[in-house]
Amino acid sequence: MAREIFTAEHEAFRDMVRAFIEKEIAPYHEQWEKDGIVSRDVWLAAGRQGLLGIDMPEEFGGGGNSDYRYYVILNEEFAKAGVHGPGFSVHNDINGGYLRQLCNDEQKARWFPGYCSGEIITGIAMTEPAAGSDLQGIKSTAVKDGDDYVLNGSKTFISNGILSDLVIVVAKTDPSAGAKGVSLLVVERGMKGFERGRNLDKVGMHAQDTAELFFDNVRVPKENLLGEEGMGFIYLMQNLARERLSIGVTAMAAAESAFEQTLEYCKTREAFGRPIGKFQHNRFTLAEMKTELTVTRSFTDDCVVKESKGELSIDEAAMLKYWNTELLKKVVDRCLQLHGGYGYMMEYPIAKAYQDVRIQTIFGGTTEIMKEIIGRGLGV
Repeated sequence: MAREIFTAEHEAFRDMVRAFIEKEIAPYHEQWEKDGIVSRDVWLAAGRQGLLGIDMPEEFGGGGNSDYRYYVILNEEFAKAGVHGPGFSVHNDINGGYLRQLCNDEQKARWFPGYCSGEIITGIAMTEPAAGSDLQGIKSTAVKDGDDYVLNGSKTFISNGILSDLVIVVAKTDPSAGAKGVSLLVVERGMKGFERGRNLDKVGMHAQDTAELFFDNVRVPKENLLGEEGMGFIYLMQNLARERLSIGVTAMAAAESAFEQTLEYCKTREAFGRPIGKFQHNRFTLAEMKTELTVTRSFTDDCVVKESKGELSIDEAAMLKYWNTELLKKVVDRCLQLHGGYGYMMEYPIAKAYQDVRIQTIFGGTTEIMKEIIGRGLGV
């Protein structure tokens, strides 16, 4: 059933995304899972299809469309299909916001065409081995030396870390200034001293390359400073709400997909001479999940509408991220239980979902951090 927040044009775009997944991703995703990385060809295909840089200026090959709902549809359809390999959401929802808002004209001309075509794959490097949710605790430094910044440090858990050609790196340009001494630098593939470590072996989302990054006296030209020096922490706070909304939207779609698959299974799988959905306990479990998903869908769509109008608050984004990802985890666990032994078999999508969803309450800010943000907003 079509949702009120989407127009016929949006739904036509949804059909196109589904066709793209069926043709360009579904036939290859199992192999990508084994490889631990996707082919760059799928990025180029996405660029040709106009799925990268939807909100970037048309003069650089972007879609010139600032309607956030198109990214919502893209993320929803990927979640429903269970294809997490191509890190388009990192590229579009997260990095696109920083680049679109902060790049000067010279940087736009240099990076945007490749960003939109899929020739330049992007990542963002915040987390460090000893600093995750506490971004003020980062140790990476970038010291000015003539016309360059000399960057030293390491990052970990970086999505698109192996494939990325352009990485937005969070570093301290003035370690004595606390949050006011943080800046964003753009590091490009091939810069001397920029090395990639392991493609990390994760619990789930195996086709998504996630890497360690190392910076050993990397000379980053001042022309690669993103925005103003010392404003990095403010830029992060301004853009993290969009990232958390994106995660919440994806979690909602994944939870709905798991439920629908399980509902069908409960209608067809028989035990003791009748479908397992006919047993009161199972029927009540399905009823509980349907109610929780229906209520959460309303809040999620409300947040999407607010973001489309530029009205979504940091607190609301934190609420959505916290609630939706925790609900996803709970729904998938109950759905797997309803599948019985088959739910534990990797040939069933619910088993794969069980692996993939566990990260949702961690990345983009843990559930505990989301509660802290919400609590502070209450004045306590």
